[in-house]
Amino acid sequence: MAAVEPGTLRHEALEAAKRFKSSWIELGRVLWTVHREKRFREWGFLTFEAYCAKEIGIRAATAKKLLHSYYFLEKEEPSFLKRLELQAAPAQLPSAEAVNALRLLKNREGFPGGAYERLRSDVLEKAREAPEIRREIRTILEESGPDPDAVQAARAKSAVRRMIGTLRALRHQLGAAELVPRKLLDEIEGLTKKLEGLL
Repeated sequence: MAAVEPGTLRHEALEAAKRFKSSWIELGRVLWTVHREKRFREWGFLTFEAYCAKEIGIRAATAKKLLHSYYFLEKEEPSFLKRLELQAAPAQLPSAEAVNALRLLKNREGFPGGAYERLRSDVLEKAREAPEIRREIRTILEESGPDPDAVQAARAKSAVRRMIGTLRALRHQLGAAELVPRKLLDEIEGLTKKLEGLL
């Protein structure tokens, strides 16, 4: 840090890294700026991952988790971040892992809305730890598991869509290369339309 000019974003990133254990959110905020503005290139690093590993001293996976977790808070929970700014020393700070679990859950289809709100409160207001949150998510998912018939129907539709895509690509390639008679190309087209009708 002695070789980096105080007051610069680079110095701020190093300071935040020192306080990482006590405030991952601050480091996430600074890293988000460094990543978004590609500032690491000005400092002689080819990639963001190299910058994090060599200068900040964190692995790429950790940096990615911090970026995603911070961005989730900035986008989905700006009032939470505002409250943190107003507190000199927050009593409870959620872990990056717990926020990341919440982020992954936010857009998951089939997850009960009320359960999400309860988990959101557990993470952001009560700072419950990630292992507890992940256990709770597993329990909720098991209890509200998808209907087996709906899962089977979705798989079947997906298989039909893949078949349609394959047939279209095959028809295009065979037609362009003029490898098969026109009648066979018409039959492939007819089969494709029948499959589309099933959807």
